[in-house]
Amino acid sequence: MRRTTITLPDDLASLLTAEAERLRTSVSDVVRRFIIQGFTRAPGGEREIAFAGIFHDPEMTAATDLEAALPSWADDQDRDRG
Repeated sequence: MRRTTITLPDDLASLLTAEAERLRTSVSDVVRRFIIQGFTRAPGGEREIAFAGIFHDPEMTAATDLEAALPSWADDQDRDRG
């Protein structure tokens, strides 16, 4: 493995340190993961969303069902106002 030194602005270095703490790993490991992710993703390919799946609410309406849920939601809002 080769050692490399990079210079980062303070705010980016803080974000990197916070991500390493959140993942309970080293800053070097986080950098390696981001580099691998950046170079192995196909151009125009989908990115992983970091906050996706952080909670689950079985009563929440899925995005694919929003059109069907909107009329009922509007009725609920009208009922709450009256």
